[in-house]
Amino acid sequence: MLREFKLPDVGEGLTEAEIVKWHVAAGDKVEINQTIVEIETAKAVVELPCPFEGVVSALMAAEGETVDVGNPIIAVEDGEGGSGAAGGAATGAPAVSGPGVPAAPAAGGPVPRSAALADDLVPTPPAGGGGTPARQPVLVGYGVKPGATARRPRKTTAPSSPAVPAQPSPVGPTAQVQARPSAASQAPTQAAPVARPAAPARVAVLAKPPVRKLARDLGVDLTTVTGTGPSGSITRDDVHAVAGAVAPAGAAVPAPAGYAVPAGAEREERIPVKGVRKATAAAMVASAFTAPHVTEWLQVDVTATMDAVRRLRELPDFAEVKVSPLLLVAKALLTAVRRYPMVNSSWTGEEIVVKRYVNLGIAAATPRGLIVPNVKEAQALSLPELARALGELTEKARTGRCTPADLTGGTITVTNVGVFGVDAGTPILNPGESAILAFGQVRDLPWVVDGQIVPRKVTTLALSFDHRVVDGELGSYVLRDVGAMLQDPLRMLAWS
Repeated sequence: MLREFKLPDVGEGLTEAEIVKWHVAAGDKVEINQTIVEIETAKAVVELPCPFEGVVSALMAAEGETVDVGNPIIAVEDGEGGSGAAGGAATGAPAVSGPGVPAAPAAGGPVPRSAALADDLVPTPPAGGGGTPARQPVLVGYGVKPGATARRPRKTTAPSSPAVPAQPSPVGPTAQVQARPSAASQAPTQAAPVARPAAPARVAVLAKPPVRKLARDLGVDLTTVTGTGPSGSITRDDVHAVAGAVAPAGAAVPAPAGYAVPAGAEREERIPVKGVRKATAAAMVASAFTAPHVTEWLQVDVTATMDAVRRLRELPDFAEVKVSPLLLVAKALLTAVRRYPMVNSSWTGEEIVVKRYVNLGIAAATPRGLIVPNVKEAQALSLPELARALGELTEKARTGRCTPADLTGGTITVTNVGVFGVDAGTPILNPGESAILAFGQVRDLPWVVDGQIVPRKVTTLALSFDHRVVDGELGSYVLRDVGAMLQDPLRMLAWS
């Protein structure tokens, strides 16, 4: 029996996703829960497991294509019988020209779709577009935007023109995925069988998705890499070693994926606005023109904080974690939230929701756009635990492994613009949050200490807040206390 796997809603309220990379091809055998495809939503890159066991009959969407939730993306022949692709081949049905193109019916008449396909994993909306209105797609961490916007209608085949599932298509460098034809083009036709070339053998490569992405960015063919990880899996070091061996001596370090400019490129480049970038843009516009932003600035002598960072790195408790000034900035903000809970709240229009927990967001710039994963229940973590959580979150964001759970439910955010050599900025609030703290670069500046001008480590803090929730007095107190704790880290101990 031929089964279709329809694109599920892998996040709250999503309506579409982009096919990033297929891990299988037509003719491959798959097992239940085997990873078959990577998709990118407005929230994160997600791996989808196969719910069936059998042989891949067709891929119904190409890499780079955006697919609506509920549309089929792959067909699998489970070998349990039925009038699937094998039946079509036995009766002399023509071979398809690409994945997802229905084959001609057998001589005995068309096979009803219901007899060929298993039950859908995504339920079909009620006829006529009725039912509960769909939720609008939102960026993870911003909450579901209220509204009555209905999910876009699905494109369905007319009942009078049933289709027979597609035959497996040739697999090779020139194989392409074609869109399924309209109902009118699915009329039965007679054609001579077309011989298909044998599919080349696929080399099994053991590598995690972040390693595969790194290989794509560096232009490394994983089939040529010898893995040194567990069970012969390929690690990041293996990819870097091959990339270093291939690159010519003295070659410049390539820019991150998404920012590099190829040699001889056109004068203009058009980048489709979709996925994370599209959701981020919509969320930032909504935030900028709905919440009345106020930003306050404060220059702080952080010489003592930099000394504390150095001393923490020497402690055994921090031997296996990265300790940076951002760790103490995050701890100072958490302490300030404890002293002024109203800054960790949200505006609903009808009420202000003050949250007694802190899901600390860390803004991260990636080639796919801005994402804001958050540390859950950060207020309950010790300093070593917070350091580990920040390190893990930063690594996941950098390698594109953040899950929808990592990106939802943030309550207050820190953005570190200092890593780009920037003194400060006016950050825009994440929708649903009332404050965001920008941490600028630490520089040596002349500073007055006990009446004497001496060089000190100085940074600039900028706190943006929603003036409907946080007035100028409260915002000033929060920023002042964060600065005081960074100037004298012992205050964190006194106020914690």
